[in-house]
Amino acid sequence: MMEFHVSHQSRKRYQFDLKMFSYDGNVIFADFMAAREFAQKINEIRIQEGVLPQVYPGVLNALGLVDEILHFMIDSYRREFCPNLQIAAYEWLERNLGQQTLHETLEAFCIEFPPSDVYQAKKTVQEYLSDTNPKGKMNRYEVIEEILVLWITNRNPAAMNPFGELLDEKNLIMHSSYSKVIFELNRFFQTLPKIDDLTLIEYLRLPAITHPDSLFDQLDYMRLHWSVMLGEFLRRLLTSLDWMKEEGKEHGFGGPGPIEIPIYTGPDRSNADEGYEYEAFSQDKEWMPRLVLIAKNTYVWLDQLSKKYGHTISKLNEIPDEELRILRDEGFTGLWLIGLWERSKASAAIKRYCGNPEAIASAYSLADYRIADDLGGEAAFEEFKRKAWRFGIRLASDMVPNHMGIDSNWVIYHPDRFLSLPQSPFPSYTFNGPNLSPDPNIGIYIEDHYYTREDAAVVFQRVDYNTGNVQYIYHGNDGTTMPWNDTAQLNYLSPEVREAVIQTIIQVAKRFPIIRFDAAMTLAKKHYQRLWFPEPGTGGDIATRSEFGLTKADFDKLFPVEFWREVVDRMAIEAPDTLLLAEAFWLMEGYFVRTLGMHRVYNSAFMNLLRNEDNAQYRILLKTTLEYDPDILKRYVNFMNNPDEKTAVEQFGKGDKYFGICVLMATMPGLPMFGHGQIEGFSEKYGMEYRKAYWDEPVDQDLLRRHEREIFPLLHQRRRYAEVTHFVLYNFASGYGNVDENVFAYSNYGEERHNLVIYNNRFGDTSGYIKQSVPFMVKNNGDKHIETRTIADSLGLHDDPEYYVVMQDAIRNLSYVQPSQKICHEGFYFDLHAYQYAVFNEIYEVQDDALGTWKKLYQWLNGNGTPDVNDSIQELTLHFVLEPYRNCFHGNKLRWLQSQIGFDRETNNWTEIKNGTWPDFEKLVQAFHTYYDLERSTDGLFTIYTHGIGELLTKPNQKKIPSMLNYNVLLDTLTEMVENNPCLWNIIFVSLQEHLLTTFSQSDIPEQNPKNILDDWNLQKTQTRILHEAGWYDVSISDQIILIHWICQSLDQIKKWTLETLETDLDHLLLREDIQRFLKVNLYDGVLWFNKESAATLQKLIWMLGYYQDVFDVHGSASKQMESVQLMKKAAEILAARVSTSDFHYKALLSGKASSPHFENLQPDNSKNA
Repeated sequence: MMEFHVSHQSRKRYQFDLKMFSYDGNVIFADFMAAREFAQKINEIRIQEGVLPQVYPGVLNALGLVDEILHFMIDSYRREFCPNLQIAAYEWLERNLGQQTLHETLEAFCIEFPPSDVYQAKKTVQEYLSDTNPKGKMNRYEVIEEILVLWITNRNPAAMNPFGELLDEKNLIMHSSYSKVIFELNRFFQTLPKIDDLTLIEYLRLPAITHPDSLFDQLDYMRLHWSVMLGEFLRRLLTSLDWMKEEGKEHGFGGPGPIEIPIYTGPDRSNADEGYEYEAFSQDKEWMPRLVLIAKNTYVWLDQLSKKYGHTISKLNEIPDEELRILRDEGFTGLWLIGLWERSKASAAIKRYCGNPEAIASAYSLADYRIADDLGGEAAFEEFKRKAWRFGIRLASDMVPNHMGIDSNWVIYHPDRFLSLPQSPFPSYTFNGPNLSPDPNIGIYIEDHYYTREDAAVVFQRVDYNTGNVQYIYHGNDGTTMPWNDTAQLNYLSPEVREAVIQTIIQVAKRFPIIRFDAAMTLAKKHYQRLWFPEPGTGGDIATRSEFGLTKADFDKLFPVEFWREVVDRMAIEAPDTLLLAEAFWLMEGYFVRTLGMHRVYNSAFMNLLRNEDNAQYRILLKTTLEYDPDILKRYVNFMNNPDEKTAVEQFGKGDKYFGICVLMATMPGLPMFGHGQIEGFSEKYGMEYRKAYWDEPVDQDLLRRHEREIFPLLHQRRRYAEVTHFVLYNFASGYGNVDENVFAYSNYGEERHNLVIYNNRFGDTSGYIKQSVPFMVKNNGDKHIETRTIADSLGLHDDPEYYVVMQDAIRNLSYVQPSQKICHEGFYFDLHAYQYAVFNEIYEVQDDALGTWKKLYQWLNGNGTPDVNDSIQELTLHFVLEPYRNCFHGNKLRWLQSQIGFDRETNNWTEIKNGTWPDFEKLVQAFHTYYDLERSTDGLFTIYTHGIGELLTKPNQKKIPSMLNYNVLLDTLTEMVENNPCLWNIIFVSLQEHLLTTFSQSDIPEQNPKNILDDWNLQKTQTRILHEAGWYDVSISDQIILIHWICQSLDQIKKWTLETLETDLDHLLLREDIQRFLKVNLYDGVLWFNKESAATLQKLIWMLGYYQDVFDVHGSASKQMESVQLMKKAAEILAARVSTSDFHYKALLSGKASSPHFENLQPDNSKNA
């Protein structure tokens, strides 16, 4: 019982209940409820007057406890040092002040702080002082002790600031010899034995002197310094401290707490518990490591699909197969459907009353574990489950073990399963709102101030109208923010409750291969006790629960085995193919998977620390986990957002930082989990009560395409990254050997492939080496030891100059070559820009050959990447022909030559043109002869080549014939075509020189003639670079290459075209496989189509080719050129006529005078290219 005196004036002002006061006038708090009622009396008046601040019951209780402890300490002193302490003090005062002065002061005290009989006028003051108390002690002696304690309390600012009006001594000072009494009492105690060289009064004042502004700190001082003497008070003191912590804690309406990371401190300990943590991992099934999970808020997703497909999709079985195919193709193998179960109707009603008329119930306030009726129920779910499995997708569901909805069947029919009280814990609580019960026999009422958001009550009211029984059931609560006002907290001290929940979990597992346990950490023994039955001194998280504290021994008797360990062991028998995933925080991550046996556990530090770029902290998490037990790392669920957090776009943006962290998520051991709308770039956070998305957000196609290029391929390769047996984390050593903590570098081995990932999570450049790993534990047949490795050891590289390592970057599709010996001695060197990342998912070692091919390739690449190592080796081998080819046709030269069209041969330009073309072509011819081992004379080639170049650079209208007016009109038209189509002119310019190169050296013996240089020299990549440098894109680069090689290969045949055979000649042209590709011939709906723009380009090219086809013929005549121009103009006209009547049907382009073997090889296309 906590007690203290209250002034007569305050008792009248606040009209305190007389039952609260003891015989001697002290207010008595028999329990916490009494303190709350007393505080409520004070606050009712203070709120009305608006002058003094409100008081807290816990602080009021602390005041009473301090008063009681002071009396206890005085009594302890009496027993040890002065058995007749009160009588001796009385006699000292009577002797030094006189009997009358002393009696007047005692009477004044009893009038100002009246005992119960005096206050109720049952006795006079004199009668009271002459009487004895119920313990047989004279009241006049007891009053002296009360005066002393009152004086000590009035010098305690922490007591007087909130409660001064209850305890004020000023009337005593003004109207009695109170001050003289105190003076003499101080003199009296100077004569008695001291404690630590202090008088008893000085000793009793120490807590308030040390901590003048806090009753909490004063009680804590007593706990630390007086605990040996306090005895039975110690537990009450600890409970009082917990109560004050409850009141001092911010129970707001949301917001995350501080970011915490588990720091493991030894081989068998972590921060999850004070005791031993044994190793008891659950073994994964074959499919579990490659699981990639995506979350969907079910109702919101259905609404989005309805808009996407243009018709209502409201049931699970109505979800189109196409959506499942998309998820599969993106690499997802698990689909977490949030909010499948039948939800609490009371939850929906509360949210509507609070201002959201469209809200449905929270996904975590459940009425029953059956598929919601408005989603199609169990039948629709089973159909959708079968469809998902056809696409290799497993379904995941929530299980909410901590609580149920306030109107659930369990609350209606099994109220004994919940934590409850027989009376409301706070006098201020009222329950006058709407009845939320679905059952007319039961009333369910939440506290009224929830609706106005003025307070967050810890209980709701359940009324049984049949029996009249009223219960106050606790809301679900994790002690971090406000209670969950639509939930009811289960009582896990009950074995029947634990078994009922386990049976429910088993039923869920039989329907879902993946179960996510919501707020699982709240049911770990350590935290369930902390929240609901706190050991004295550890409480303060949930209001009122300190009153129900238990010692650890008493708690363990009622809750002997970890609930989750029991669940895991039962599930291993009942549903062994189910993955158990725990949402757990509070430094419990390792404990949940290593000791409790969950398959996976949330790793919120991944999102929080990487978002904030607290990279050193996240590396600490990785390093300590690897040293403690790497198998924990494999069991983390890594995510960039979850339903309780801001969206990934809001947290990470859409740029390199987002994708860098996404790469880590996709390539680190653990389970990657993507949020709803993450890959589409949606910014809206979907509340658990949402039925639809409120923002009209289009899919960010650029973001989606980047996922397709960079992320989805990695998800399909999860087996390479999921395990930890070969996972090694490295330090990134920058200048002077300092470790750059912003860089994450790690290697792994899976699917018989080594891989290496590196990412710089910082807005800033860095450079350095990856060589040495951080320490990590190795487990081998029961043996455990710590070791480090070099990157060369991890990749199995040879310390030998003959070996080279090849690394393919999956992000850039480039391969890099490094000497293995250099890596062994120095490590890998990287220059990294802000948020730059690389994923080397194909790493292998090769031994150099006798020709030193790999050494040459390494030197030739000079640290740069190549799209294809084999092509680069071939290109290196062909360097002696490709280099002259590039010099002959490089892009800048082509653009310069095109600008010279129409030059004057009499100027210096002609000399510059010849000097800029012939030497390079001559070297190309020499390389050509060397490659094919030809011995051909190049006599006369200079004349032929320069003649042709001069013709190519002459405008057609510069060669008009005065007597040929119609022909001259054609030349004007051709000149205009050349000027307007530089890309087509360039195609002709390159192809005719290639043709000259191959035909000038032809032998009279056909089989000795060289083959096509496109294939022999692997020219396509070289030509692609050249044409990109030239920068003409009217025709795509790939199409330019097709046309160049068609002309080169077919020019001799084209020159044989005649007017009589022109229809057939065109058919043969159109039936060529390369020309079909150029025309984009494709099969769609059973019809072969062609692209009209490509056909128009081909018409112009044919006509222009008629003018230029004989430019390297030094004996050619104007009449021959005129015939060619007119013939090819006719061919172009025939082709144009066919196009105009074809309706873009490819077969309509043909006259039927030739056939093709290529029709049968054409594959259907999904788009019509006409």
